[in-house]
Amino acid sequence: MIKVDLITGILGSGKTTFIRLYAQYQKRIGRKIAIIENDFGAVNVDMMLLQELEDDNCQLEMIAGGGDPGCHKRRFKTKLITLGMQGFDRVIVEPSGIFDMDEFFDTLREDPLDRWYEPGSVLTVVDGELEDDLSKQMEFLLGSESACSGKIIVSKLNDIIPQNKIEGLINHINRSLESISCSRRININDITAKNWDKLSDEDFNEIENSGWRFEEYVKLYSSETIRSSTHYIMHVEMPENLLVPTVNDIMQDSDCGKIYRIKGFMHGSNGWIELNATREKTNILPINSGQAIFIVIGDDVNLEAIDKKFKAVNTSGKYVSI
Repeated sequence: MIKVDLITGILGSGKTTFIRLYAQYQKRIGRKIAIIENDFGAVNVDMMLLQELEDDNCQLEMIAGGGDPGCHKRRFKTKLITLGMQGFDRVIVEPSGIFDMDEFFDTLREDPLDRWYEPGSVLTVVDGELEDDLSKQMEFLLGSESACSGKIIVSKLNDIIPQNKIEGLINHINRSLESISCSRRININDITAKNWDKLSDEDFNEIENSGWRFEEYVKLYSSETIRSSTHYIMHVEMPENLLVPTVNDIMQDSDCGKIYRIKGFMHGSNGWIELNATREKTNILPINSGQAIFIVIGDDVNLEAIDKKFKAVNTSGKYVSI
């Protein structure tokens, strides 16, 4: 049987970075894997960020769009049927935005998939710098994704991790579970809280064998009703000294929506730079290569207002926002 892992996490939590590390581990121990980017959007930036993994032992696939949840489920099933004939050892699935856990389990129980596949582990990536003040929608996503997880993987941790930080994160997750009437409560054994650079093959072995839980909870939102969204700003060029002021202006201006994170890449004066901005802080780091794109994540996002701010400083004639 081919095991299927589901990697969840609210917008900007670090799912793609974890998938890259997890896939590298799977390849390192000799497995042939497929990664499915399960996206309702028109463009999938995560797919581009994972392209370096693709080779004879790693295949990237994407399920785009879907006029309704039923259509999306049919496309997911068709993709799995196709992959089931190609000799994979493991399939890694990343949903985008809101995702109904029942769709994952129900699809794997359908004929003929139930003859080829079985659930592996449900892994939920949670930002180690998670804000206390999340919207009700984001709290729902945090709770619904954590409810069925076999292991919660904490991102963005340094070598020294204060115990009260992990305790605070657990308490926050449990509040989100309570808010959706889920009886499960997370404890320290459900958490992997370690600097990702220090994760060993033994750590990954424990993670991949953590399994999943079947928990009931109230589904407060669907993909049609939730207002949390991700938008992509492509071909942005500006003087490097204007990047932080522009991003901070967008984060602080309520006319742009409630923006949680802006992340992405731009070519700076000395090469490529990576931006990762939240309402609490903004980090810029040099990187070897990148793509001229920014990802804006928030609630009730006003793309027109954001475009106005970026275009005021943009020097590229190819600016595109989606």
